[in-house]
Amino acid sequence: MSDESGSAGGGGDDLSSLSGFFFYVFIVHPATAWILKPGRFDRKKSIMYAIGFLALLAAVKTGMEMQAKGPNHYSLLNVSRNSSPLDIKRAYKKLSLQLHPDKNPNDPNASSKFDRVKKAYDVLIDMEYREVYNKFGQDGINSSKRFDETQFFMELGVFYVTWGIMAYVLTLGKRSSLGRQWTFTGLIVMLVVEITLMTSQGSPFPSWFMPQNTEYEAVWLLHTLFPAFMNGCRSIGSYLFVDLDAQTRQLLLALQEQNKDILLVLRDVQIGVQN
Repeated sequence: MSDESGSAGGGGDDLSSLSGFFFYVFIVHPATAWILKPGRFDRKKSIMYAIGFLALLAAVKTGMEMQAKGPNHYSLLNVSRNSSPLDIKRAYKKLSLQLHPDKNPNDPNASSKFDRVKKAYDVLIDMEYREVYNKFGQDGINSSKRFDETQFFMELGVFYVTWGIMAYVLTLGKRSSLGRQWTFTGLIVMLVVEITLMTSQGSPFPSWFMPQNTEYEAVWLLHTLFPAFMNGCRSIGSYLFVDLDAQTRQLLLALQEQNKDILLVLRDVQIGVQN
């Protein structure tokens, strides 16, 4: 995973999230509703098919976006997030010898490949740049960005308030109440995870977990998958919704009819006794 192709500015990821939002709302949600239409499949199969469809679509879409971004600096050098400067130097020396344009005269892309590896090395060998890259991606390096707590929480507030409003609007109505609960639970969990990732000193991941990925990429992945999660909650929540008020009213009406029948029978018995 990388942030290079979409790192011209923070608006690139916002635009990607927005396009994903419209894709899921206007294309995926109707398709999921078709799968969950009552009577099309039995209840268990409908839920399984809908979850499988949403998971497959989200995996394909996210995979294509990751592939378009290309490998990140750690993947380019074939080192891990916790590699020491010495390991990075060794990896760079090995790759630079392999990819040097003089040794690959028949490869028209040799120079660009070599430059990308050199760029990755320049970032990862500098511990300050490396920390910025882990938190903010290549865009953070280009803009010399540093972590500012006030700015971070302001941007975070704008992002989550915006998504919270959109989620609330899309889950209005009694039938969407279950989906609304799931969506906002997911939004809160994502917020807590993002704050933990971005405010931690060093890498918050264990060394074996996503060893070549950064906190920036983990947050990008969460933001990319959230529209799929939200629309899955909407669709499946509406399908599983049970209107308890309506059921209670029907039960009361049925009891009322039964009481009428019982009263009629008692009146007939009373008349018979009197006669």
